[in-house]
Amino acid sequence: MDPISLGVLAALAGGAGGEVGKQCWRSLSALVRRPFQHAAAAVSSGEAELVALERDPQNAELAGRLNAALAVRAALEPEFGPELEQWHGEARAALASQVTNNTINDGTYYGTVLMTGTVNGGNHKHYHGTPPQE
Repeated sequence: MDPISLGVLAALAGGAGGEVGKQCWRSLSALVRRPFQHAAAAVSSGEAELVALERDPQNAELAGRLNAALAVRAALEPEFGPELEQWHGEARAALASQVTNNTINDGTYYGTVLMTGTVNGGNHKHYHGTPPQE
């Protein structure tokens, strides 16, 4: 199994990707919280690491611990590995589809500039406060 990017784990735990990211995190949470099919008491199911990262999503060490727990579980539990691989691919695709690149050109802007996804149509103007005198 390819290792899961620590950045992806931290981003999803922190709510990146809006509703799609939240759905990915819920999906991972459900997968991790399924009964662990390995009897070794010293091996983590990943649930404690998942909860810890959810509480502190900026903590790279916690993301690393979750990643390690998931990798061990994937190696020990035959059904878990392929399902985690599938989740990882879906999460990467979902986050990639949420990227928005904003560019400002051809104009003079006063006050606050609002950035958004796709805006279709003609000439858009936004003034914060009183529009400038032309």
